[in-house]
Amino acid sequence: MKKVIYILVALVALGAIGYKLLNNKEQMAANAAVAKIKSDAIPVTITEVASDKLDKSFTAQGNFAPIQSLTLMSETQGQVKSVLKRKGDKVKAGELLVQVESNTMAADLATAQTNAEKAKRDLERYENLAAGDAITKRQLEDARLNVKTTEAQLVAARQRLTKTRITAPISGEINEIYVEVGSYLNPGTKLYDIVNVDKLKLKVKASESEVLLINKGDKVTVKADAGSGEGYEGVVTAIAAQADPTLKFDVEVEVKNAGNNNLRAGMYGTAFFEVADQRDAMLLPREAIVGSIQNPNVYVVKDGVANARKVRVGMVTQNQVEILDGVQPGEQIVRSGQINLREGMKVTMMK
Repeated sequence: MKKVIYILVALVALGAIGYKLLNNKEQMAANAAVAKIKSDAIPVTITEVASDKLDKSFTAQGNFAPIQSLTLMSETQGQVKSVLKRKGDKVKAGELLVQVESNTMAADLATAQTNAEKAKRDLERYENLAAGDAITKRQLEDARLNVKTTEAQLVAARQRLTKTRITAPISGEINEIYVEVGSYLNPGTKLYDIVNVDKLKLKVKASESEVLLINKGDKVTVKADAGSGEGYEGVVTAIAAQADPTLKFDVEVEVKNAGNNNLRAGMYGTAFFEVADQRDAMLLPREAIVGSIQNPNVYVVKDGVANARKVRVGMVTQNQVEILDGVQPGEQIVRSGQINLREGMKVTMMK
């Protein structure tokens, strides 16, 4: 009896499973049918070809660089006696930074001074003797040559003593220091990195069409990508005469770092180039173009069907493209959704 009950339970379970699978199959078939119906029309957004003012203004991004930057090297040798400026300190051109031991240089200067004075006295005595033919012309010439030699040695000794006082060659801020009191210097020893950020250069790149709209001396609005978004007035100071391998031209914009030096070298910045020259043109959004600007196409929608059409473009701005040929004003163009489109496919317009 129990065996019969087990068999009945198993049959009921198998029947339930089969019924569930059948229902799932029917549901999947229904979903597939709905998906097929929906896939008959691709959802897209539409824009119309319209005539409007072509704004040639554009933006370009780059990095801020200091107006001046240098690594100060030692021109003397000796032990560092004092370090007067450290990392983060502001300095002015000519301000003392490091004092190097100068006793030896001072002694050399005193010796050179004595030798120069003696040479002058010897020359005066030889000139008096030469007037009475008491010495040869060769001896007189040697005395004159000795004066010139000792004077040159005196100048060199003064320079060596002067170079024990290491001063700032430019105004700016100490970005890095490489010496301490007690360090021994040789000519060429690295001492400081000094940067001047009272003014900065924003280095950006412009395309071949954009660079023709820029001139040296043009006023530009500059903003740092970080910070409060405060605008700074910049001036175009340099435009590259030759493009780089990507056909971009280097452009430098000089910016005064007013206030508390809120701009820092290395920050990202954006330059806004405003171009006053505007004209009427047939325009489309940049995203409506399929393919590259060199080989542009658009999808024209008519009677709910999208057809690809080749166009000829003119001026290209940040978000608009001038259409010279290929479409007519009032025609409907696919603005987004082209990734799923093929020639002759039906479309449905999204709002």
